[in-house]
Amino acid sequence: MARPLDDLLAELEQFGQTNDGSTTERPRRMLNITRDTGEFLAVLVRATLARRVLEIGTSNGYSTLWLADAARAIGGSVTTVELSASKVGLATTNFTRSGLASYISLVHADAGRVLEGSADGAFDLIFLDSERPEYPGWWPHLRRVLRPGGLLVVDNATSHPEQMAPFMALVTADAEFVTSLVPVGNGEFLAVRAAR
Repeated sequence: MARPLDDLLAELEQFGQTNDGSTTERPRRMLNITRDTGEFLAVLVRATLARRVLEIGTSNGYSTLWLADAARAIGGSVTTVELSASKVGLATTNFTRSGLASYISLVHADAGRVLEGSADGAFDLIFLDSERPEYPGWWPHLRRVLRPGGLLVVDNATSHPEQMAPFMALVTADAEFVTSLVPVGNGEFLAVRAAR
């Protein structure tokens, strides 16, 4: 990772901690992933050669930068979806500063609608870090837009077990998926779709 990008990531980590420590209103919090989760995602993108990455839940773009830097290294790109206008503004600025903007497509929209409008098998890797109660309703489209052999990664699997349980049960019960819970950061739930 280039030094300027690493410096920006460190700056965003500090900003996220300071911001989230000063407000309890969920819409105003950044709720960024941990650095070790970012490193883990970057390895997963490279290891699976995931050139078409979908992120749901951009926030200020911290996690997107980890994904985009890895995708750039293998000739790929990231589509990231965020509903909050203020967070879209923050993320846009951070993407420009990072030098990775040309590898990122930021979609300001409802994630459910974006999933509905996406083609079958459109993505190699999906990173889900958004509104957890929505996940079960999104599942039919999530599984459809993930290509055979593709990887779904879901944040907060151990930090919010009660909220995650219904979704994890749905995915685990699907015979087409093999799952694993990885104790990195706030817990990452991984699900690989069977290659046909």
